[in-house]
Amino acid sequence: MKVNCIQCGHAIDLGESYDTFDGPVRCYVCRGLMELKTDKGKVRTVRLIPSPAVSKVEAPSVAARSLGA
Repeated sequence: MKVNCIQCGHAIDLGESYDTFDGPVRCYVCRGLMELKTDKGKVRTVRLIPSPAVSKVEAPSVAARSLGA
């Protein structure tokens, strides 16, 4: 069975073991995580599982560094 990643569009070959499946599948190209449900070799539902938010640490501005802040 083949499915396309809904994040990057890459074709993923899952093989026959996914003909009846309900669970997560990760794209090995973009690392996107999808919730996939198949039955008898047909895709029933697929949705993107959003990645957890990563907090960004902002670097001090150039002006603040030059002032010794």
